[in-house]
Amino acid sequence: QVQLVESGGGLVQAGDSLRLSCAASGRTFVGYTMGWFRQAPGKSREFVAAIGWTTGNTYYADSVKGRFTISRDNAKNSAFLQMNSLKPEDAAIYYCTTGRRFGATIPTGFDYWGQGTQVTVSS
Repeated sequence: QVQLVESGGGLVQAGDSLRLSCAASGRTFVGYTMGWFRQAPGKSREFVAAIGWTTGNTYYADSVKGRFTISRDNAKNSAFLQMNSLKPEDAAIYYCTTGRRFGATIPTGFDYWGQGTQVTVSS
């Protein structure tokens, strides 16, 4: 059974940085894509970033390009999201996800989800 466990969320000020972690278990993720989505109150879940587990290739939402960096550590079965220059509009619950479709940017393009970690950004 695939499990994804996020950590690293918290309360920060605008302009600060935060690093989210996602610990994955339950299967081999060779060929899978690891991703991050976020959901703010009253809004739909939106794509943030994703990385090919094997290739390391990445893609990002335009809103976070140049500020966020996704990475993974294959040996530790973990993915990370380094978030710099945080803005109040980045505040949301951040979800780790994985699936088999590299390039997917909608929730239905991914198969497994974590419970999420809260990121709050004060102005």
